[in-house]
Amino acid sequence: MFQNLGISQSQRSRFNPIEAVSYPRDRSDADRVKDRDADEGENQVLKHDRYDARIGDNMREFCGLLAKEVRALLEEVGEKEFRAKQLFDWVYQKGVTRYDEMLNLPQSLRVFLKEKVQLGLLTLEKVEDSEDGETRKFLWRLPDNRFVESVLILSGERKTVCVSSQVGCPARCAFCASGKEGMIRNLTPAEIVEQVVLINQTLNERVSHLVFMGMGEPLENYSSVVRALKILIDPHLMGFSPRKITVSTVGVVPNIKRLMEEDLKVNLALSLHAPNQHIRKKVVPYARKFPFEDVLKSAQEYAKFTKRDLTYEYVLLDGINDREENAEELASLLKGQQCSVNLIPYNPVMGLNLKRPSKEKIETFQEILSKRGIRTTRRYTKGKDIAAACGQLALKKNL
Repeated sequence: MFQNLGISQSQRSRFNPIEAVSYPRDRSDADRVKDRDADEGENQVLKHDRYDARIGDNMREFCGLLAKEVRALLEEVGEKEFRAKQLFDWVYQKGVTRYDEMLNLPQSLRVFLKEKVQLGLLTLEKVEDSEDGETRKFLWRLPDNRFVESVLILSGERKTVCVSSQVGCPARCAFCASGKEGMIRNLTPAEIVEQVVLINQTLNERVSHLVFMGMGEPLENYSSVVRALKILIDPHLMGFSPRKITVSTVGVVPNIKRLMEEDLKVNLALSLHAPNQHIRKKVVPYARKFPFEDVLKSAQEYAKFTKRDLTYEYVLLDGINDREENAEELASLLKGQQCSVNLIPYNPVMGLNLKRPSKEKIETFQEILSKRGIRTTRRYTKGKDIAAACGQLALKKNL
């Protein structure tokens, strides 16, 4: 998850994230979208004879509709199936998010869609490019004037988008910015999908990989994330291979099982960050919700069912989870699993009493895992100069 936090200099000396974080109260789906619903207002009934009140007054979001739902909507107002194909091409292949620009659609249909089906929910507020040209950060304004970020990471032919799923985050990881103000609201499926659509548009080409590792805990916004995944995978819509999509989670046990049963076969990454529950609940307060063994078991069952290797994410924090005995314990814990460990050296942030381990300690930790037969990678910091590995910019905007 994003890992920086803007805190004033006066707060810096007294703020210890390991001690200060606490788990926020659970919120219902209705609570999470209350602000948004209050702002939407009443929709107008169309005056066109052809597109009458048969559709009703509920405004829909185009990028949150499955292909069959778009076809059904157009069929209901007397349009042929090829109109759906034209719409899919405009939005998902060409990245067009204004109905007025879809000139091969009848004017009457464009007016109907504009008044009944929202498109272009996200407004690009700011783009920042790293000095090395390998990272680009996008700040999006949402319809309720809140903000989220996406990050584009370039590595040779690989173009990966780090997607956000919530405004804020309920996990409240000690090293992560996004959760410091708690969970504000879930993103809708369309707000998730449009991040990818609009980044494709800015590149004028398709990205190759997607990771749900931006702001938020994806599996706490289960219904929206799963619907977004279906749209992203559908060959008639975005057409991504499930093998090129990774969903990261701190371990929402029941929803890991539900995702397995969806049979979407996307990759799963578990934000572990500790070799035992004692340390983990300090680093990830959300960990108090589920027993350590249950989290591991559900992730392993997912990997076995989907036949996808499991990735464990492990942020190395100096003096907290980076000792040699921690590496030995982690190696014993993961022995025999078809998995890999992604070591992420912490990137120090002003205001947090956390430190990045020395290079020697990082190398020793990785060497212990490797010698014990655990496949290990180390994530190298990209976009540090634009805070692209964090939610700092969006967090400031949301305060």
